[in-house]
Order: sequence, then C-alpha cells, then structure tokens
Amino acid sequence: MELSVIIPIYNEEANIYELYRRLLSVLEPMALPGSFELIFINDGSRDQSLPLLLNLVARDQRVRYIDLSRNFGHQIAVTAGIDRAAGEAVVIIDADLQDPPELIPLLYQKMNAGFEVVYAKRRSRRGESAAKKLTARLFYRLLANITQISIPVDTGDFRIISRKVVEGLRQMPEQNKFIRGQISWIGYRQTFIEYDRAERVGGETGYTYRKMIRLALDGITAFSDVPLKIATISGFIVSGIAFLVAIYTLYSRFISHDYEPGWPSLMLSILFMGGVQLISIGIIGEYLARLSANVRQRPLYLISDTNITAEPQPSR
Repeated sequence: MELSVIIPIYNEEANIYELYRRLLSVLEPMALPGSFELIFINDGSRDQSLPLLLNLVARDQRVRYIDLSRNFGHQIAVTAGIDRAAGEAVVIIDADLQDPPELIPLLYQKMNAGFEVVYAKRRSRRGESAAKKLTARLFYRLLANITQISIPVDTGDFRIISRKVVEGLRQMPEQNKFIRGQISWIGYRQTFIEYDRAERVGGETGYTYRKMIRLALDGITAFSDVPLKIATISGFIVSGIAFLVAIYTLYSRFISHDYEPGWPSLMLSILFMGGVQLISIGIIGEYLARLSANVRQRPLYLISDTNITAEPQPSR
C-alpha cells in the first residue's frame, strides 16, 4: 500500500460523495508505485453519514471505514485512522472540503523530495467569522511562543506524513491528543506548502467554540509548562505585594498615624489574593486532570464495526 488517506467524519452527509469524487479524480491519475486506500472514520455521526459510507464500501474495495462506538472527538478519530493505515505515506484531510484534495499530489511530490512531513499552511481563510479568525490567530501565536518545540502557525491537520512519523505517533499514548503538536515534536525534515482555505461546501462545522477551547487547552498543557510557571510567579508577586502592604500599614499606624481602617482596602486585598489563588489552582487542576486520564489507561476509542481486517497497531 503506497498511500492512505484518513478522513474523520462527523455529520458530513452533504459532503461525502463530493469528497469521494474529488479524491478519486486526483489519486487515480497519480503515478503511485502501489495502491491507495481511503479510510473514513465515522465519529458517532447522527445523520446519514454511515449509510453513505457503507454504500461507498460496497462500490469500491479501496474504501475502508471505521465506525466508532460514539463521538470521541476529531483528534481521536484521526488517531484511529493512523492506527490502521497501511500506506507508506498517510494523508490527513477533513471532509468539509475546506482543505482541497487537489493539493494531495503536490504534498506527495514534496514528500518524495526528501521530507517526512509536508503540511498545508493557510494563506487565507474564507467563509469564517472575524472572531474565529482572530481567536485562531492568537492561539497559534501564543502556542508558538510558550512551547519548547516549533509548532507551525496557521496550520491544521491537513498534511502528508511518512511511515516513520506514523510509527512515531503510534508510540505516543496520551489521552488528550494534539496531533499537529505531536508531529512537530517527532521532528525529522518538515516543510510546507501554502494555500487559500475555501468555504465549507455543505453542512455545519462540528468544531464549536467549546471544542476549540478544549483543543487549545490540550495543545498548551501537552507541550508547555509555562502556565504552571506563571502560577508560581504570580504567587511570589502577590506575596511581595502583601508584604509591602503590611509594611505600609504598620508605618501608617505607628509612625504617620494616618490610619483609617475600613473594609474597602481589606476586601480588595482578599479578592486580589483569592483570585490569583483560584486561577493557580485551576491551572494545576488542568494538568492533574490530564495526568489522571492517562493513569486510568482506558482505550482511546472503541470500534463498533469496520471492514479493515488487518491487525491494528494502536499507540503503546
């Protein structure tokens, strides 16, 4: 198997057939030394996505499907595809057609020039709100500045990776997946191509602001301990301010005798110190929650049905 294409599916009935047609239109003319496979992962869709996938399976033996037992999330669905991909090269692409399949030959050609990872970098993002563009821009730049690895900005999961990278990902067992960060951590030679991201063809995005915030937390906590350092530094700063306030209070009481006791200053001090403490506890709690999830060692996902007969190679 030369090429595997991994496509996570969540309520994408409006796009599946068009995506399948466009994938075949670019993959079949490619001079691949081996065959290719399309791996669709149904991540607990509530629409007609699964019946449409089963129809494709019946028509084309190159189509594989994995039906997860429930909605586990985009990153876990991609992981399920990576665990079962047989290709020497693996493409990850979403089903909403915002990332054009027509870029796959260029990604493949670039990888054959000596790179292990070629990711697609967004030059523009059409059809998205100003708020989403702004929050995405801020997140990528914040993550780039606080992590110790080089995570490329303005990129999603649309990319091609070699077999070496696939094997590396399978050895990363954490529960809270942030795949683009994991691929950057693995290293090897990586490069990019730029493209203009199109509007969504049909349906509605499954990435709500709540899911985006969760993904951002996963990325930050998985690859940076800066929030913990900020909590520690904040504790020292608050302690220093409290010490200065105590000295000023003693000076006012015993030397200048300009002392007017009252609850406003007391309440401000309590609220300030209490707020910093609660924020610090919350940051520590986020890290502890992720440690707890990994200690439990539950499987990342459960499969309801699949037509892939080969033994899976899950993360160890």
